[in-house]
Amino acid sequence: MRQVLAYDFMQRALLAALLIGLAAPAVGTFLVQRRLSLLGDGIGHIALTGVALGLVTSTSPLLGAVVVSVLGAILIELMRSSGRTGGDLALALLFYGGLAGGVLVTNFAPGGSTSNLLSYLFGSISSVSREDLYVIAGLVVAVFAVLAVFGRELFLLCQDEEMARASGVRVRFLSILLAVVAALTIVVAMRVVGLLLVSALMVVPVAAAQQLTRGFKATAALAMVFGVLSALGGLTASYQFSVGEVNISPGPAIVVTALALFTVSAVLGPLTRRRAARAVRGPLESGRETALEEAS
Repeated sequence: MRQVLAYDFMQRALLAALLIGLAAPAVGTFLVQRRLSLLGDGIGHIALTGVALGLVTSTSPLLGAVVVSVLGAILIELMRSSGRTGGDLALALLFYGGLAGGVLVTNFAPGGSTSNLLSYLFGSISSVSREDLYVIAGLVVAVFAVLAVFGRELFLLCQDEEMARASGVRVRFLSILLAVVAALTIVVAMRVVGLLLVSALMVVPVAAAQQLTRGFKATAALAMVFGVLSALGGLTASYQFSVGEVNISPGPAIVVTALALFTVSAVLGPLTRRRAARAVRGPLESGRETALEEAS
């Protein structure tokens, strides 16, 4: 571990991974609860067009991705809520449009080649600069600020949209806000995990936490723990295996680590539930035996 921390770029990458491991599952818990697990995939492909615009204009691809992905997220939510286009169809339209736009626009960049997009598609340890880290930290703070202020209303929205509307919750505003927060999270994570795999870090830790917990807050808390373990574990493994001839991208390594945690949780989940059931049944049976003894 000391060897890993000896390099500045690894310090920046690990710090970025820590922030992403916290933010992605926190937002993902709301998306999974609202059955919008694929929203991250759609926005990730839209963000690719923003990256390409940044390359063409020789400006920051990260900021370009922020602008385009936020606009795309708002468009998806408006198309979904209008009722004329289903949520899955809206995602599909922007999914393919974003991917095609990113590849096409990249060809007009100086030295234009789709190979320029690879580090954004699959993540790159060495690509996290100090400026990127500042942007990532700022966006993560913004994401958690939104969740802290609107968390209760977002929870009601994710439980039942009609019930939330009847309770006076601003459904359309909060739906757009959740989509924008998801877009910011995806842009934050694209440097380390990659746009094609970032959605997995929003969904898989949540699915793993659901195997072991009951209740929204407990699931969100454990999902963030799993997210941090996945991000830091996968990134460290990627570095270790990238030293030799074998080269492993950080994004796939992080996703495989998250899937391994899900597998362990899926195995342990039934065991912990049976143990909890026995713990509840024990006092009940003991009380029943006592009642029978007193009756006799």
